[in-house]
Amino acid sequence: MTRTLKAGLVQQPAWPDKARSLDESEAGIRELAAAGAQLVMLQELHATHYFCQYEDPELFDLAEPLDGPSGQRLAALAAELDIVLMGSLFERRASGLYHNTAVVYDGARGRVGHYRKMHIPDDPGFYEKFYFTPGDQDEERGQGFQPIDTSVGRLGVLVCWDQWYPEAARLMAMAGAELLLYPTAIGWHPPDDDDEKARQKDAWTLIQRSHAVANGLPVMVANRVGHEADHSGVSPGIDFWGGSFICGPQGELLAHAGQQAERLLVTLDLERGEEVRRIWPYLRDRRIDAYGDLTRRYRD
Repeated sequence: MTRTLKAGLVQQPAWPDKARSLDESEAGIRELAAAGAQLVMLQELHATHYFCQYEDPELFDLAEPLDGPSGQRLAALAAELDIVLMGSLFERRASGLYHNTAVVYDGARGRVGHYRKMHIPDDPGFYEKFYFTPGDQDEERGQGFQPIDTSVGRLGVLVCWDQWYPEAARLMAMAGAELLLYPTAIGWHPPDDDDEKARQKDAWTLIQRSHAVANGLPVMVANRVGHEADHSGVSPGIDFWGGSFICGPQGELLAHAGQQAERLLVTLDLERGEEVRRIWPYLRDRRIDAYGDLTRRYRD
């Protein structure tokens, strides 16, 4: 029998007001669950505005522990709707130690796993190193590039800047992930011209579709939408471009959102990865004996 999964994602704007942002998330979750979704994913930092455009120590007040109010609300929704739900939290792990964390809830089982973002950017408008500590890499404790087992399958959850790194996707695939999920927050610098904007968005879509191809796995990507101001007044803010999508194990687009609030829902055939890997057996042909230098920063 074919093993299928009805999977959906919520593409939404977000605001500094957590209640308003989470209300928007909940509306999308409920809409998808009513349409039969078994798995629902949300975008990166969906409960707040994208505060990393500037550095302000007071913004650490937005952070919560994994079982804080936002996590409890997401867990309750997953239990009520009997779905697997992937949310995103600005996590306060300890005083002075904060993470950008994707959290997975599995119906009545509650929180079944989390992934702390491993690659942390620090670019104009994306000053994440000020706010987030990279996740730990500890295989014994299931930390780092480790999939999360759920009732609908083994999820390879990564976060935003991780999406540019083929190593992250490969390690998840090598650990048995059946599906790659990328909650993200990315957009345009308003002064850029249209050609540069098109190149950036195309590259972002292409790199993530390539992870599907290289690993023979479906990929889900949830991005945010709308203009978000830089409240420090230094920059003109960010125009988040949306473009969320779900693709199959050959990179084929199954659903693709525009630049507005939107929900995507598809039925994934989880057995197709097996078929694709039989005709394109990349894992078989990897020259692992020749890749030692990949653990170096640069070959010089």
